[in-house]
Amino acid sequence: MVTQYWPDREPPPGEAIFPFNIHENDRQQIRDNIVEGIIRSPDLVRVQLTMCLRVIIKHDFPGHWPAVVDKIDYYLQSQNSGSWLGSLLCLYQLVKTYEYKKAEEREPLIAAMQIFLPRIQQQIMQLLPDSSHYSVLLQKQILKIFYALVQYALPLQLVNNQTMTTWMEIFRTIIDRTVPPVLLKILDQYRQKEYVAPRVLQQAFNYLNQGVVHSVTWKQMKPHIQSCWVLHAFSSLKFHNELNLRNAVELAKKSLIEDKEMPVKVEAALALQSLISNQIQAKEYMKPHVRPIMQELLHIVRETENDDVTNVIQKMICEYSQEVASIAVDMTQHLAEIFGKVLQSDEYEEVEDKTVMAMGILHTIDTILTVVEDHKEITQQLENICLRIIDLVLQKHVIEFYEEILSLAYSLTCHAISPQMWQLLGILYEVFQQDCFEYFTDMMPLLHNYVTIDTNTLLSNPKHLEVLYTMCRKVLCGDAGEDAECHAAKLLEVIILQCKGRGIDQCIPLFVQLVLERLTRGVKTSELRTMCLQVAIAALYYNPDLLLHTLERIQLPHNPGPITVQFINQWMNDTDYFLGHHDRKMCIIGLSILFELQNRPPAVDAVVGQIVPSILFLFLGLKQVCATRQLVNREDRSKAEKVDMEENEEISSDEEDTNVAAQAMQANNGRGGDEEEEEDDWDEEVLEETALEGFSTPLDLDNSVDEYQFFTQALLTVQNRDAAWYQLLLAPLSEDQKRTLQEVYTLAEHRRTVAEAKKKIEQQGGFTFENKGVLSAFNFGTVPGNN
Repeated sequence: MVTQYWPDREPPPGEAIFPFNIHENDRQQIRDNIVEGIIRSPDLVRVQLTMCLRVIIKHDFPGHWPAVVDKIDYYLQSQNSGSWLGSLLCLYQLVKTYEYKKAEEREPLIAAMQIFLPRIQQQIMQLLPDSSHYSVLLQKQILKIFYALVQYALPLQLVNNQTMTTWMEIFRTIIDRTVPPVLLKILDQYRQKEYVAPRVLQQAFNYLNQGVVHSVTWKQMKPHIQSCWVLHAFSSLKFHNELNLRNAVELAKKSLIEDKEMPVKVEAALALQSLISNQIQAKEYMKPHVRPIMQELLHIVRETENDDVTNVIQKMICEYSQEVASIAVDMTQHLAEIFGKVLQSDEYEEVEDKTVMAMGILHTIDTILTVVEDHKEITQQLENICLRIIDLVLQKHVIEFYEEILSLAYSLTCHAISPQMWQLLGILYEVFQQDCFEYFTDMMPLLHNYVTIDTNTLLSNPKHLEVLYTMCRKVLCGDAGEDAECHAAKLLEVIILQCKGRGIDQCIPLFVQLVLERLTRGVKTSELRTMCLQVAIAALYYNPDLLLHTLERIQLPHNPGPITVQFINQWMNDTDYFLGHHDRKMCIIGLSILFELQNRPPAVDAVVGQIVPSILFLFLGLKQVCATRQLVNREDRSKAEKVDMEENEEISSDEEDTNVAAQAMQANNGRGGDEEEEEDDWDEEVLEETALEGFSTPLDLDNSVDEYQFFTQALLTVQNRDAAWYQLLLAPLSEDQKRTLQEVYTLAEHRRTVAEAKKKIEQQGGFTFENKGVLSAFNFGTVPGNN
């Protein structure tokens, strides 16, 4: 950004629009803080900032930014030695900017160096007796500044006989120093042909890069080309001779298992995995050899800690899931030992590659858990190994692995939750208290499992619900951000729906008050607003009387009196923002309960004209979501069939081709033109399901409450019990809305018939077809204005 958009730019000829550049107000803010940023930043960030400073000095010094000299001088004189390196780097960028300029153009630099040159000379003389790492780093930077200053021109305004003699004496002192033991070690490595200087290595690579294209040098290089690397590079090509493919796979396997050189083993592993992924026959050839291959890969990872080989293991597990199941425990044990070794090594925090490799190991273990999820006995053995890994990460507070260990814990709780995994909930609560809500969204899938997979154990100990509520409260009352807050509200909703009829009445007021208090503070996104409302709607579904009593009793800050009116009004105003299948279904069921109440609060009467139109709008959204799901499923099946046909090596007969074409034509003709037009007109953004719908509730099961039947049954109950209230509910409906209501009722009857037929089939074990009548007309009664 700074490099490209710092200077003012003129529009191209013939254009009136000025190209983008950083605004002067922003530039001044950067100028005021960049020197301090360089001084206080870690090395990796400091390198980037110094490059930015070079650009700024080039365009702004001395005209727009003469103050940079005073700022550098201030930090150079500071008693805090920690600011010296950063200020010297800033000074170096100033000198480098003028390094290649003509003498007459260097006047601003000469003026600045009148101040700086004596100062850095005095500073290096003070540093000479100190041989510490930081002191030597400062000395080197001062020498680089002096070199850049005098490399092409000796500024006599700055350097006279006396000062030059002093500088030469400084150089002599540094050259005469005893060679540090560390350097002697490097020199010894060089003598033993173990060490190559980075510059020499870079030039060697340049030579190889250029040598490939010349026939003379290529002849020298060709015998050293790696065969496994070549196999890897061309693994996606089609082998016309199956024998060549078999030989390639066999030789790669042999190089992996039998070769003595570790670089060859690594390349062979990469080549073998790539061949297996790209060639179907290669995968079959290697099936009998999965165990020795995986054992060798684990050995390589243990010896080299190579992240590429870790990725190979992960991909091989996916390719040979059935074969891996039998050796999953041994593999996981090996991987856990390697992970522990990496995490506890002295250089772990200094070497970034080790972090990447350790993360790859955790991903590989997670893949193994996914592969063996149907093998209960194996999963139980893996659980103990994974818990040791999780404990190690939490004990050492290695936060960069929290997401991975939470994923492991999630995989271990997808089908059953052991007592050990319940103990982990308390440990995670302590971690949450320390690292707070930063990792709450990563915890959410695991917390969802605790609620839905083993509800009995959850409710058997009040401490479990207390932990979950406390975590949600801390997120919703803190500054975790609205994404985390949405997840916290979702967890509360899941608890209410999962525990309906299970005796958590004492929790409902706490949950409802928590989310409604959050609504009284600033809410930026409609997602959080509807999610908080949804918790209260779930409480209405759990026990309507309990919710209404809670609303009458809650007193919120800056909101005198009961909040029932505010809640219902907010709900009605936000029905348009309930998206996805679950949220719309929840809203429909909640509104149906609301208008069916016999002891309705006055706030419901006040919004009577909005209730049924809002429900019908939600049904239209549900219809589109269901249609989109069917369309996506058809497309997925079509793609899968296409892939299967492409992968099928047998040539189909003419008869088979005819049948396939006929089926495809029939499927296309079965779709009406109107349906296609509707699908083209839909807004894809509106139809997208929300991310939180992945956290399922009992209402999302196939055999759960049907929203169509629930609504129509509630409306019929009101019609039979309170005709006047029924008339008020339907009075605002337009003719289109009345037709939509009739369609909803017809569909509800159809869904009820289908559900009863399925139930009957399950009970009888056979198929029975009945002609059940579907009500063809809905009694709207007498609607004012339509007589």
